[in-house]
Amino acid sequence: MSDNQKSNLDFEELLNESVKIHGHLCPGQVLGVRMSMLGLRRIGIEDPKGKNRKDIMVFVEIDRCATDAIQSVTGCSLGKRSLKFLDYGKMAATFLNLKTGNAVRILAKEEAKDMAKNYFPDIADKYQCQTAAYKVMPDEELFSLEGVKIEIPAQDMPGRPLKRVKCDKCREYVQDKREVTMDGKLLCKACAQGTYYRVK
Repeated sequence: MSDNQKSNLDFEELLNESVKIHGHLCPGQVLGVRMSMLGLRRIGIEDPKGKNRKDIMVFVEIDRCATDAIQSVTGCSLGKRSLKFLDYGKMAATFLNLKTGNAVRILAKEEAKDMAKNYFPDIADKYQCQTAAYKVMPDEELFSLEGVKIEIPAQDMPGRPLKRVKCDKCREYVQDKREVTMDGKLLCKACAQGTYYRVK
């Protein structure tokens, strides 16, 4: 089996696994799997769920379908503190090799949506067309890449919490230096800045 056939087989296996987790096949799943495969290659991670599982961190910039695929392929997760979510609303992710410091940010090109029609002009449904095209389009048509440098504070690294403090107002505990000092008091962000919820 050639390298090309092997990588294609790996892609199909990774896509199938991701679809099981996400619940359906869509363009975002294909993009997320391809983006992950490219990112892992670029930062020198061969076995993200095995021997390299502690060597990788991924920063995702959108809470959409591709993020499920990235988590599925890389094995990174919020619970392991190896997946970081930054709410930028961009179809982009940065893959970081924690051992070497090598990092690459990959952005899905917006123009790829229109280019998909060139690959499958007979597929009328735009999402089905994009799903099919994204499987075969070259990386350079789908993505733009840039080498980046990331400095991660100790409190954001995987592992046990470095510190726990009690909020002076609500008395709930705050981990990983997420507390805020205000008027000489240690407060959780909810007490200092307001919450997303309202107590009934």
